[in-house]
Amino acid sequence: MAEPPFLSVVIPAYNEEKRLGKTLLAVDKYLSEQSYSSDVLVVSDGSKDGTARVAEDYAKLMRNLRVIANTENHGKGYVVRQGMLEAKGALRLFTDADNATPIEELEKLLPFMKEGGYGVVIGSIGLKESQVEKSEGGIRALAGKLANLLIQIMVLPGIHDTQRGFKIFTAEAADAIFSRARIDRWGFDIEALALARKLRFKIKEVPIHWIHDPDSRVKASAYVNTLLDLARIRLGLWAGVYHIRGGKRT
Repeated sequence: MAEPPFLSVVIPAYNEEKRLGKTLLAVDKYLSEQSYSSDVLVVSDGSKDGTARVAEDYAKLMRNLRVIANTENHGKGYVVRQGMLEAKGALRLFTDADNATPIEELEKLLPFMKEGGYGVVIGSIGLKESQVEKSEGGIRALAGKLANLLIQIMVLPGIHDTQRGFKIFTAEAADAIFSRARIDRWGFDIEALALARKLRFKIKEVPIHWIHDPDSRVKASAYVNTLLDLARIRLGLWAGVYHIRGGKRT
């Protein structure tokens, strides 16, 4: 039986036919230059374009790329959960298919996983040291700030940015968190971090370089749905629906 890789990179993808190939090339180039073992898992969320085909074509070129091609759309939370539980790496990173956070930013997160005793390390643009290119403007930026304020008040005090698609977990944390997670769409990041804290895994927020894509499919209305999920998470924690007793430290 093959030894599990040190790092698994999970890439959720929905209708990313045009952007996925460039991201896979960047990830493959970076990982091929590292001394540790790794693999990549693309999870297509019932894409209606050629996303799955593109991923499968690259799998013929990338030795350690696997593809899960769902035939139905479930939501980003669903496919991230699916990928994180399917992954075998000792560390498991999920990153967005648009490469908004360049894969090289992983170097800022890894030291905390190796030496800091953290179970979860997250990329953030909410810290003063963060670097943001082509930042969001107008109502979306305002909605994001208000949503984050509520997230901190209700569930995650002290975490300034829960929504970046660049988060790394130990295998133990990933299995414990995503086996309990329930939210399939917008609020899944919040739920994962809330569960991590409830389970007493140490969380580190790290400033990263992030590039806003003007072609982003996230609409302002998504923040409303996120807040509805936030209420579900808060109620779920109060009601004990996640079946956490005592928690576990890393």
